Amino acid sequence: MNSKPKYSLVIPIYNEEETLAELYWRISTVMEQMDGSVELILINDGSRDRSLELLRELHEKDPRICYLSLARNFGHQIAVTAGLNFSRGQVVVIMDGDLQDPPELIVDMVEQWRLGYQVVYAQRTQRRQEGWFKRLPAYMYYRILRHLADVDIPIDTGDFCLMDRCVVDVLNAMPERNRYIRGLRAWIGFKQTAVKFERDPRFAGDVKYTFRKSFTLGMNGLVSFSKVPLRLSIYLGLFAAFVSVSMAFLVLYWRLFSPGSALTGLTIVIMAIFFLGAVQLVSIGILGQYVGRIYEEVKGRPLYTLAEVAGFDRNRS
Repeated sequence: MNSKPKYSLVIPIYNEEETLAELYWRISTVMEQMDGSVELILINDGSRDRSLELLRELHEKDPRICYLSLARNFGHQIAVTAGLNFSRGQVVVIMDGDLQDPPELIVDMVEQWRLGYQVVYAQRTQRRQEGWFKRLPAYMYYRILRHLADVDIPIDTGDFCLMDRCVVDVLNAMPERNRYIRGLRAWIGFKQTAVKFERDPRFAGDVKYTFRKSFTLGMNGLVSFSKVPLRLSIYLGLFAAFVSVSMAFLVLYWRLFSPGSALTGLTIVIMAIFFLGAVQLVSIGILGQYVGRIYEEVKGRPLYTLAEVAGFDRNRS
């Protein structure tokens, strides 16, 4: 590519060999409807299947396809970040490669961009074929995060979005290593709007975002955009102090008026030790989350390393 494309589509790929053919077919259909040149940036996030081999084949088949292959699995948010770093379009769209984010929605997003919106995020109204054990925690988390966060992070939104180049440039300049892109996107500001959609089930393959990964991402979002957990440790300490003073008066009362009570002996001591120990451990754990992020930031390591790059102009500006 000798000139900058108008649109960049950024899609992280992790073990998606069963999905790539259908993804390319649907994406290429959308690309034909665009009113300008398009680059499709696929980021191989350390896949262990044939995903990288298929990316090479798609690149040979379609020159609009560029791909990055990370040297190992760095995680979804870092893979997206790598794609944003390499994107050149005036408009950049982020979506997942499992086809739960419908590519056809990009056309509606572009229409909103033409109306003057610089960030257009996809907002889920329904999660098809997902059980309550996954929908309920997600429903609660987004609302808790919105209530506790220092910025207004829209509920029921993921990374599926369209961003103007001015927003992408600001996002690329942000130095955070523990990245929560949907939160950073809200923090940046600019004129934003939502496009609602019903989220489809995976087209094929296994779910890549396990409960552990989802929990880690959720904790990262909460710690990155809220200081409430730190205040919680203060409140727990004050509550523990109040309980301790109250128990001291109760023990004195029992000693004077109920000397035979079992609560005046070892039982009450053990209860107090366990209670205070729990408060201390919770407080240390909360503090550790923030200290751990400081540690990650000050190390200064690169966010990712690249094993293979193809389809990008060597003289990128």
